[in-house]
Amino acid sequence: HVVCSRFPFGSVGWKGNKAWRLPACWSWSSELLSNSSLLLGYPVMIKASAGGGGKGMRIAWDDEETRDGFRFSSQEAASSFGDDRLLIEKFIDNPRHIEIQVLGDKHGNAVWLNERECSIQRRNQKVVEEAPSIFLDSKTRRAMGEQAVALAKAVKYSSAGTVEFLVDSKKNFYFLEMNTRLQVEHPVTECITGLDLVQEMIRVAKGYPLRHKQADIPINGWAVECRVYAEDPYKSFGLPSIGRLSQYQEPIHLPGVRVDSGIQPGSDISIYYDPMISKLITYGSDRTEALKRMEDALDNYIIRGVTHNIALLREVIINSRFIEGDINTKFLSDVYPDGFKGHKLTENERKQLLAIASSLFVAFQLRAQRFQEHETSRVPIIKPQMANWELSVKLHDEVHTVIASNSGPTFSVEVDGSKLNVTSTWNLASPLLSVNVDGIQRTIQCLSREAGGNMSIQFLGTVYQVHVLTKLAAELNKFMLEKVAEDTSSVLRSPMPGVVVAVSVKPGDMVAEGQEICVIEAMKMQNSMTAGKTGKVKSVHCKAGDTVGEGDLLVELE
Repeated sequence: HVVCSRFPFGSVGWKGNKAWRLPACWSWSSELLSNSSLLLGYPVMIKASAGGGGKGMRIAWDDEETRDGFRFSSQEAASSFGDDRLLIEKFIDNPRHIEIQVLGDKHGNAVWLNERECSIQRRNQKVVEEAPSIFLDSKTRRAMGEQAVALAKAVKYSSAGTVEFLVDSKKNFYFLEMNTRLQVEHPVTECITGLDLVQEMIRVAKGYPLRHKQADIPINGWAVECRVYAEDPYKSFGLPSIGRLSQYQEPIHLPGVRVDSGIQPGSDISIYYDPMISKLITYGSDRTEALKRMEDALDNYIIRGVTHNIALLREVIINSRFIEGDINTKFLSDVYPDGFKGHKLTENERKQLLAIASSLFVAFQLRAQRFQEHETSRVPIIKPQMANWELSVKLHDEVHTVIASNSGPTFSVEVDGSKLNVTSTWNLASPLLSVNVDGIQRTIQCLSREAGGNMSIQFLGTVYQVHVLTKLAAELNKFMLEKVAEDTSSVLRSPMPGVVVAVSVKPGDMVAEGQEICVIEAMKMQNSMTAGKTGKVKSVHCKAGDTVGEGDLLVELE
């Protein structure tokens, strides 16, 4: 029940590909996979035969990783697909993941609908897709399309399907798998071809022949899709987040934007299903326009109640390597070797954020001085006719002295020797705020504001914690005690909500740094929790089958 495939073969299609099934006399175990790996040579990819979406997939570089990969992949495969059979194949390092959309009918006709570039991935699951690919030339596109159609015709395939390839730097391509269904990323193909794939599938199922010949399939414009997930992108590029969508608004008011989703305000994101919130698609006359529209759409997307990955998506599409088309399946780990940290502000962007936060603070203070429906002043806490507001603004542990004054909808803000003019309608009840800073238009979201001066502002996709106080309040705030941070080296807490699959230690056991302590399954993905230091287990607070929340204590070390 383990198939070994993708031996080295020719540069195009099926040439020399000898996929074969291992002898039945070999036991179905991790040792079998290790033996198979010797035949292929490391690295290898272990994957669920019934898989998809990156579930049940592991890369192994040696025998030990092969054994661990077998265990996790088979368990994830059984949990996600009810089928724990595995494939093991040669892993091609640093490739592009490019797929061909095919459409076949029951009369022997089949066409290819161009390609989709799907190289931006994390944990072997696609995050950003686009069509067409900036990398392919017409000759390679045609060769891949013809191979995909040949495969579809060979198996008499009738419906929409996708043939996936890995493509190396020299445009050699290797068959990966065929997905005999509609793909998550199919909307980008619909955008550039004008075909409704679902309608075509229904027509084929009814028995009608295809309405289109290969010469009829165009490439018009460019389309980009971002998968919006309920995930924390700061943890391994996206560990699942759960919760209830307290506020949700899609940016479909913008031109060239399409959103495919199945949720609404009040929907629950649970640990039992895939964490995808929606597919956000933008279309333009060229790649530049499609990416700019995606940038605007991400800024205008309102998601409250769960942690989401919009910050990561926005950083990917504005990254210089991505814009130039210099991408592969290891893009995220290459660009962010120490993990995703959010948007790194330039000097001008930092000043813009400080000016916007200061203006927001003063706008809230001015609103608080008035009754809701009357112009008469309340008893003022702060002098209502204050000409200049001297503020203390803290960002990234740096404190800045800011002076702000307003004239109608415009605030004049002095920060770090620069003077900026900030203009807006200042509709503080709106979840979105369009702000003009010295002629530059920004769309921000003020996610929260506390009486103690803490503000959470989504700016350029990333959420920043800004602390704004008047000069007097900041001086008094120095006397407030700060909460002492917990020593996390001796405790293991769950980084995500999920179900404990296995616990590998008990009180009194000695563990080494990096040793597996337990395994947590979240949204059909299994995650190994390891010790942060060498020590003795003091107590274990979970057992197999327990449901845990983010931050729950799992194990303590002495």
